[in-house]
Amino acid sequence: MKADKIILGVLGGVAVGALLGVLFAPEKGDKTRRKIMDKSNDYADELKDKLDTLLGTITNKYEKIWQEGEALVSEGKSKLYDAKHDGEALLAEEKSRFQDAKNDMKNTNI
Repeated sequence: MKADKIILGVLGGVAVGALLGVLFAPEKGDKTRRKIMDKSNDYADELKDKLDTLLGTITNKYEKIWQEGEALVSEGKSKLYDAKHDGEALLAEEKSRFQDAKNDMKNTNI
C-alpha cells in the first residue's frame, strides 16, 4: 500500500511539473492552451481505454462466474433428482419386502 502511494505521488508530481512547464514556457497563450488541451485529450483517451479494458475484464469474470454457477446448479439438480429416484426405488423395495413379511406372518399359524 505504501509503494502505491509513493508511485501515485511521483506520477502526480510529474503531471504537475509537466503542466507548470507548459504554462511557463515562452510561447503564445493560444499555443500553450492548445498544448494543454491536447495533453488533456490524450490523458482522457488513455483513461477511457483503461476503463474500457477494466470493464471488459470485469464483464468476462462475471460471465465466467455466472456460467460456473449455472453448471453447479445444474449438477446439484441432477444429483438431487438421482437421489430422489434412488430413494423412491429403495422405498418401493422396502414396502414390497414389508408386505411380503406381513403376508408370511398371516400365513403362518402360530
